Amino acid sequence: MTDPMGIAGAASRRRIVIVGATSAMAEHCARLWLRQTPDCELVLLGRHAERLERVAGDLRVRAPQARISCRVLDFSDADAIARAATDCSQPRAPDLVLIAHGLLPDQSRAQQDLTLARLTLEVNGLSPVLFAEAFAARMQAVEGGRLALIGSVAGDRGRQSNYVYGAAKGLLERYAEGLQHRLALQGFPLRVVLVKPGPTATPMTAAMEGAPGGLAPVDAVATGIVKGVAQGRPVVYVPGKWRLIMAVIRSLPRVLMHRLKI
Repeated sequence: MTDPMGIAGAASRRRIVIVGATSAMAEHCARLWLRQTPDCELVLLGRHAERLERVAGDLRVRAPQARISCRVLDFSDADAIARAATDCSQPRAPDLVLIAHGLLPDQSRAQQDLTLARLTLEVNGLSPVLFAEAFAARMQAVEGGRLALIGSVAGDRGRQSNYVYGAAKGLLERYAEGLQHRLALQGFPLRVVLVKPGPTATPMTAAMEGAPGGLAPVDAVATGIVKGVAQGRPVVYVPGKWRLIMAVIRSLPRVLMHRLKI
């Protein structure tokens, strides 16, 4: 990841890293950030080279002044994650990192296929935590720095419809809460933002017709993410109605919850 502009040139650019850049939410967020800062430095991390280059090509057309690069790696390899975080932090740490990759399986399949269940837990929980920990170590002293993780309203309470996926997102929430606590106690300026989207119209949710609350447009969700990250809020529900919806669901007594098919 050599910078032809040199260190001084790189230092003048806003640096953004997107992990899981081929996800629809991440791609729409990238478009918005490039609209805000057309000459930024954008590093896209993904698991599939062809899909990653497709996204990068579209973004280069939209923002020809931006410096956009790609890196393909195994998101389950802790050493590869550490190396990527180190490389993406040269010659200086990023100003903003978005961790956006995920996998949404059918719950009934995950119940029957333990390999799929394990993959769901790793992709949605363990892998994002490793990326966040690696980048937080390098970003913690960045003034105005933002580290954003895409969680889910599914992590707010275990429900029969998606509890394997929800368990992974619940892990991510506890992690983000603990990281926020550590950074606050140590006085570091880095803000960690946990984003909790409700069901969103993306390829990952194509089979979720009739989802409770409906499927939100991905561009609207991306706008909410970008706004919430800029504000540095600890938890961001998008759309905002899900904060109230999930507050109600969390408050339901267990005896009543077990009568509801949600």
